[in-house]
Amino acid sequence: MRRACVALGLPRATAYRHLHPRCGPCARPRRASHRRLSPAERETVLEVLDSERFLDQPPREVFATLLGEGQFFCSVRTMYRILRERGAVHDRRDGGVRSLV
Repeated sequence: MRRACVALGLPRATAYRHLHPRCGPCARPRRASHRRLSPAERETVLEVLDSERFLDQPPREVFATLLGEGQFFCSVRTMYRILRERGAVHDRRDGGVRSLV
C-alpha cells in the first residue's frame, strides 16, 4: 500500500479511508449520548426560552442571566439546537416579526 500511495502522490490515510469507509450502508448507527436531555428537560428549556422574561433575548444572554442566578439547564449550543429543531431560531415573539415603531 505504501509504494502505491507514494507512486500516486496520495496520503495513505486517504487510501485507507476509501478502502474502509465509515459511512454508508455498512456503517454502524450513532448511539445517542448518555448526556442527551430528556424530552421533559428539553420542554423545560423551551418554556424558559419562550417565557415573557426571556422572549426578546438570544440564548447566549438567557444562558448568562440564568448562570448568574445559579441555574443551569444546558449549554448555549444546546439551546440553539433545541430552537432550531422547533424552527424557532429567529425572533420568538408572536408573529415572528419585530416592530420598528
